[in-house]
Amino acid sequence: MIEDGMPPVDNEADCFHDECGVFGIFGKEEAAAVVTLGLHALQHRGQEAAGIVAFDGKQFSVERHIGLIGDTFTKRSVMDRIPGNRAIGHTRYSTTGGEGLRNVQPFFAEFAGGGFAIAHNGNITNALTVQRELQKRGSIFSSTSDTETILHLIATSEKTRIVPKFIDALSRIEGAYSFVGLSEKKMIGARDPLGIRPLCIGDLDGAYILASETCALDIIGARFVRDVAPGEVVVITEQGIESHFPFEKQPPKLCIFEYVYFARPDSIIEGRNVYEVRKRIGEELARESPCDADLVIPVPDSGTPAAIGFAQVSNLPFELGIIRNHYVGRTFIAPSASIRHMGVKLKHNANRAMIEGKRVVLVDDSIVRGTTSQKIVQMVREAGAREVHMRIASPPTMSSCFYGVDTPEKSKLLASRMSVEQMADFIRVDSLGFLPIDGLYRAVREPARNNECPQFCDACFTGEYPTTLTDQGDMGNVRSLSLLANNG
Repeated sequence: MIEDGMPPVDNEADCFHDECGVFGIFGKEEAAAVVTLGLHALQHRGQEAAGIVAFDGKQFSVERHIGLIGDTFTKRSVMDRIPGNRAIGHTRYSTTGGEGLRNVQPFFAEFAGGGFAIAHNGNITNALTVQRELQKRGSIFSSTSDTETILHLIATSEKTRIVPKFIDALSRIEGAYSFVGLSEKKMIGARDPLGIRPLCIGDLDGAYILASETCALDIIGARFVRDVAPGEVVVITEQGIESHFPFEKQPPKLCIFEYVYFARPDSIIEGRNVYEVRKRIGEELARESPCDADLVIPVPDSGTPAAIGFAQVSNLPFELGIIRNHYVGRTFIAPSASIRHMGVKLKHNANRAMIEGKRVVLVDDSIVRGTTSQKIVQMVREAGAREVHMRIASPPTMSSCFYGVDTPEKSKLLASRMSVEQMADFIRVDSLGFLPIDGLYRAVREPARNNECPQFCDACFTGEYPTTLTDQGDMGNVRSLSLLANNG
C-alpha cells in the first residue's frame, strides 16, 4: 500500500549499512577488556552482533552475542569467561550470510596444529564458488558467512605451519578483506592486495594492536604505528612483529566511501583525517553546486562535517535544523502502518525555530532508495521552510557494493533509474545537487580521478569494480575493471 505516494519502506533499508569492525591485541593482561573498549569505538561499523575470542596460554575462550557491545561485554560474568593476554574481536552488520548467532564472529576452529580464530571485515566475492568446491571434497559448513571459507581453506591446505596455511588460503580468495586471526602463539593481520578495507597497527605499552580504525586506538590510549599495507600479512608473536608480502603488488584502491560515510570522523585513514576530508567534500560541493538560500542544515549525523564546509564556502549560516534522537534502537517495531509512516521522526525531528520561513539547504552524505530523504524533506516543509534544497556530499550511488557493504540491488538504487531532475521531483525538493566524482577526488587531495587506473574503489558511483566478482556470474550491472583489463 502507498499513502500519499510514499511507500512504507523500512527506514533502516534506505541507507548504507556499515561494514564490520575488527580489533585484536597481543601481550596485554585482561586482553578481552581492551578489545571490548576497542569494539566500543568501532560500534559504528556494525551494531547487530559482537564477539571476542581470547587465549590464556592453555585454552581458547569464545563469547559471541547478538546486540551492542555494551549490552553484553560490560558484564563481569561475561568478561570472566574470556581470560588471557591476547584476544581478537568483531562487531558485525551482516552483509554475506544472515542474522543469527551462528554467523557472529570471530569464528573458531580446532586444527591439527591447534586452535585458530578469525574475524573479517569485507566480503569474499568467490566464497560461494570455493565453498561448493570444498563441500564436494567433504567440508561441512556450520554458518552461511563467507568468512568460514577461510577456516576450511586453512584446514585443507597442504602447508604445515599456520602462517603458510593462512597465506595459502588467501591465495584462493577474491574480493575485499581485513582479517585478524589468533593462534596459540601468534596474532595475524592481513589486508587484501588492493587495500579496499582498512586496517592499522597500534602499540599499547609494548602490546601490539590490530584495528579497523585509529579511533579504536585512541579510546585505550594506544600509539598509532602505521597502516597495514595493501596485500600485507603481519605476524605478531612474543618476539615482535614480522611482515610478509606474498602477492604481486598492485595499485591500491581503498574504498573511497570510508571518507564519505563509513569511518568515524576522528579516525585517520591512510594518512587523511576523516573529519577534514568531509569538510573539504562540503567545500567542493558548494563550489560545484551553489545554492541561493538562508541557511545550511546537516542531515545528522553523517552530513554534519560536509554541511560545515558547504556553509563556510557559501558564506551561509550553519544551523542544527534537524535534531537526532540517539536513543532509538534498530529493532524498534512499529505497531501499525500509520505509525510506520511516521518512522523517520523516531530518529529525526525538525527544529522549527531555525527553519520556519527560511530557504534551507539540506546536506546529506548520500541518497540510496530516496524514501528517507523524501520523508526528511516533507518534515522540513511541515516545519515551515519556504524552500528546501538538497545537496549530496558524494556522486549519485548507481551500483551495488560487493565488498562488504550492505547495499540494495542496483534496480532499487534511486540514481540507477532516475535522472537528477527526476530524483529531485521524487524527494520533492526545489533543487538537488551531487558532488561530481572529480570533486570527491579533489577532497581527498587527488587532482582528479585517474580513469585508466582509479586511485580508490568507487564502484558504487561508477559501476567499475576493481576485482573479479566470481559469485555474481554474468551480471548486466557489473563492469569489473579487472575483467576490462583482461579483455582489453
